[in-house]
Amino acid sequence: MCNEVRALSIAMMEELAEEVQLRFPGEKVNAPLLITIYYAARLDHAKRLLAATNDIHNKELVNYLVNLKFDEVDGQSVTPLTMAAMMGNVTFVKTLLTQFDIDLERECNVVFDGLLVYGATALWVAAGMGHMQVVKMLVQRGADVNHNTKAQSSPLRAACYEGRLDIVKYLIEHGADVNLANTYNNTSIMIAAYKGHAHVVDTLLKNGANPNEQALCGATALHYAAECGHLEVCRLLLDHGARMQKNEHGLTPVLQAAERTHEVVVEMFISRPGLMTKEETITAIELMGASFANDKDNYSVTKAYQHMMRAMEMRYEDEQKVIRKRVMAPVPAYDDWFETENIPELQAIRLNHHSIHMEALTIRERILGKHYPDLPQPIVYRGAVMADQGRFAQCQVLWNYAIDLRMINNVSVERDLLRFAQLFSQILRLEKQTLDLSLVLSVLVKCQQEIENNKYKIAHPGPKDVPQMLADQNEQNVVTALYLIKIITKLLAHTNIDIERPQIEQLYSTILKFVKCDTRLADGQTLLHLAVNGVTPVDDFYTSDICRFPCFRTALLLVHVGASVTAVDRDRSTPLHTLVSSIQSPRDNPHVLVQAEKIVKLFVDAGAHLDAVNANGLTPAQVGNAAGISNLILSYQNSLTSLKCIASRCIAVHKLKYQGLIPKALEAFIQMHSAEKFCG
Repeated sequence: MCNEVRALSIAMMEELAEEVQLRFPGEKVNAPLLITIYYAARLDHAKRLLAATNDIHNKELVNYLVNLKFDEVDGQSVTPLTMAAMMGNVTFVKTLLTQFDIDLERECNVVFDGLLVYGATALWVAAGMGHMQVVKMLVQRGADVNHNTKAQSSPLRAACYEGRLDIVKYLIEHGADVNLANTYNNTSIMIAAYKGHAHVVDTLLKNGANPNEQALCGATALHYAAECGHLEVCRLLLDHGARMQKNEHGLTPVLQAAERTHEVVVEMFISRPGLMTKEETITAIELMGASFANDKDNYSVTKAYQHMMRAMEMRYEDEQKVIRKRVMAPVPAYDDWFETENIPELQAIRLNHHSIHMEALTIRERILGKHYPDLPQPIVYRGAVMADQGRFAQCQVLWNYAIDLRMINNVSVERDLLRFAQLFSQILRLEKQTLDLSLVLSVLVKCQQEIENNKYKIAHPGPKDVPQMLADQNEQNVVTALYLIKIITKLLAHTNIDIERPQIEQLYSTILKFVKCDTRLADGQTLLHLAVNGVTPVDDFYTSDICRFPCFRTALLLVHVGASVTAVDRDRSTPLHTLVSSIQSPRDNPHVLVQAEKIVKLFVDAGAHLDAVNANGLTPAQVGNAAGISNLILSYQNSLTSLKCIASRCIAVHKLKYQGLIPKALEAFIQMHSAEKFCG
């Protein structure tokens, strides 16, 4: 109970009580009363609810309280009825329905399978959670069986997701529309097919569900079942008239199954009389073989070759009607591989696994096309295997191509960029390996482009964009950019690496773009803040050995290109504040102390204001525990503080009004020396 009370924000309860009190000024409503109602619903204590409301003579207030929404710290906003429906508290639900005037259609926000669902009714929640008794009570009291969520998900869809055949049948018997679709035109039969609930799919089909309805992405229930390898569901759908339609990427269900290496499903499709043409069969078998060659979970070079040969033999089994491949131009990332076009050519590579891998990647791209969103994944896998074998150059080529494919399709590449930083760090750790500066620069350029694209999406999110996901991607990309810049500074420090002028110009222009687009984390830290921050997050996978902070060279490069030493984060801390506050015990790490001293001098030379204060009114010398660094800053501060700085501090300390009375440039200067509480 204590843990639950801690999870619930008392402040929210008090605020809610104040709102109710304003609505009913003559009544006594407090947080303890609301907490009692809340936990009575959660713990199925109907008697507590009755006792809590028994002394309230205003029936309107009572009904208001039992229909009240309670906000929770995880984003849920639920009424007592919805909460009880979620927990399957039958006694409490029965009490609410029989003793009070309950709004059965009140929409709430609930967490379902890890996601926040907006506009869910108690019936939707009960159906999704699998509480049959609660579902029956709600329907019998008149709950709307077709009341959808904000995303147009119906109670029937929620039951189909969980595979609750009993609830599905009950809802259909009481008027649930089996063909209602959500905002993506995704129907109940599609989700049941995706989850592999064959009995539910069968029931939906027998009650009029359309097996050929297409979601906005063009997928049918057959696509979802085939993609997930649900053989019995695929059979059911075909038996009820499901057609082999194409989705938005031009893939039929059999190709979807082949791409996921679901052999049994593919063979079932092939064996159905009249379902596929010979060429469609060949294409499916080729794709399945090509997918086996580079699949992380189902890798089998033996199966890959067998299926490729089977398809090739089918092409040539009728000498009068040979079905030739429509091969594409060789792709440099695949070693400029020319796809085999006849049986002898394919036989020649049987024992050469690398050739089979490249053949497979080429086949996949020919069949799926460059715009297929999952095309890059096997490319990344093959590159990772090469990296594990020490074949770093080939890995880099493949991964670079995978990033290009994702970027042309406007797909996020934050993991790919981080993967490159990890690879570069791994290469730097190995003395016998050399790292190409040009390649690191090309990845840095892509990182900068991705950050700009991400920034635009955050400001102008599309219908499929999730704001929090975009924000998380931006955080990772900014940190990855820092890693890449740090790696470049290590390369620049190597005397045995020839650096050409165009490379330096590209480096400076790219970093300048980071500066101009004001690249920051959500907490306002710029790249310069991160470069001198002793607690900057560093990935443990190889990167931690190379990317350590604070780093003088990284800070020097950023400042040289134009990064501001006076920029402030959300706490109005400058990079110098961040440096000092993040260094805890420099004596334990002489390297950190040396780095910090050099960075302080760099910032001083670049025009840092040593008496600038953060939101708490503290200067850099006042924020840290490292006496040596603080004393160093004070020594500079005593000799460099100008009369203009002293005047600004006086205005701040004495809270003199200045806004609108002096030039804007001076206002900004005074603000730099003023904590928010001192603002005029």
